[in-house]
Amino acid sequence: MASRFLDAVAAAAESALPALPGSGLAWLEAARRRQLDALLRDGLPGARSEAWKYTPLRALDQRRYATGDAAAADRPVDASLFQLPEVDGPRLVFVNGVFRADLSALGSLPDGLELQPLAHALQGAAAEPLRFFLGRDWADRSDAFVRLNAAFASDGMVLRVAAGSVAERPVHLVHVGAPADTALAWHSRNVIELGQGASLRLVEHHLASGAHTHLGTLVSDVVLRAGARLDALVLQDAAEGAVLVRRHALRLDADASARVHALELGGALVRHELDVELRGDGARLETRGAFLPRGRQHMDTRLDIRHAARNTRSDALWRGVADQRGRGVFHGQIVVAPGADGTDAALSNKNLLLSPHAEIDSQPVLEIYADEVKAAHGATVGQLDERSLFYLRSRGLPFEQARNLLTVAFCRAALDSVPEPALREHLNRLLAAHLPLQIAAGTEQSGAPA
Repeated sequence: MASRFLDAVAAAAESALPALPGSGLAWLEAARRRQLDALLRDGLPGARSEAWKYTPLRALDQRRYATGDAAAADRPVDASLFQLPEVDGPRLVFVNGVFRADLSALGSLPDGLELQPLAHALQGAAAEPLRFFLGRDWADRSDAFVRLNAAFASDGMVLRVAAGSVAERPVHLVHVGAPADTALAWHSRNVIELGQGASLRLVEHHLASGAHTHLGTLVSDVVLRAGARLDALVLQDAAEGAVLVRRHALRLDADASARVHALELGGALVRHELDVELRGDGARLETRGAFLPRGRQHMDTRLDIRHAARNTRSDALWRGVADQRGRGVFHGQIVVAPGADGTDAALSNKNLLLSPHAEIDSQPVLEIYADEVKAAHGATVGQLDERSLFYLRSRGLPFEQARNLLTVAFCRAALDSVPEPALREHLNRLLAAHLPLQIAAGTEQSGAPA
């Protein structure tokens, strides 16, 4: 069967590519063409692709999307939608992939922090340092959406923190999906670099200003130089009909550390790939996340963590909760490369099924090619503890409220280390609201399985 998706991509290419920012850069034009040709040649990954085994793309392959949104600058967006407690620093806002200066806050950046839209950074001599990131090739068919992004990314964020600088307030990156007359495709590319000993708090926020069925792709290259510290939160609450595919690629030098929290709530088909390489001695990663598919949502989370140096550490804890006919996929892979002695790696994925029709497929993978390594991984899929349910119901709580209290507490293990108390409470409220019965109060109470 012919691919309507790829037909639309090919038809849009001739008019869209010359209009993209940086189109006058020969190296960037060549890279875009190479990735477009590879995508059209190989197509979307099918069932034989191990990386997409549990996330079929047949339905998406028969959809067509318009490339870009010429009216994005005028689409009304209520700024209160993306206000988050204790997140009051510099802000970049994109609506359907288009930068909105009127919604952003870039007026007074602190010393040592460079923050600008990618389209601005691609002008003049400032574009050359981006060549290493934007000129890359993606050789595997499973990287189809990264290829699509590499070919069509029209904007994004360039963020650099100078060596030794500490960004006191969090940087807020906002992607808003806004309704349009047709289904749109937007593509965003981020480049984030933290200099030696630098420190940054980053909040990436996906949300909708109304119902839509757009496709969004986002690729983020994140480099942490020696001793740098990154604390990141990814909050995803896209529209019910949206398709969202993201890849965050982190590279950590010696003694650098990254902590990444993620909460996945919205979207029809959502995939989040977190690709981390601990390439310097003493590098450290901590990641916590929760995904909650319901209705007919499909959420796919993929962690690939590579220990490539000595005395590195990673700790991954993820929770999944599926209700109704929701389906979740979790792939957690840890690779300890030859010579990475002294590695300490742990991965835990626990999942709850709240409906007999719900499904979560969990794949923990551990590959060790070094000596003197401490590593552990595990995954469980089950139902709520009947004894805990009985205890709460015996205290007079209705079944649905008892179930939701236990479920919120189950997921809190992934959110308890969010550093801002008010933001942490806000995430707990969003999580509770996503469950079938909202809990009016008490989301900070526990008494549930961990």
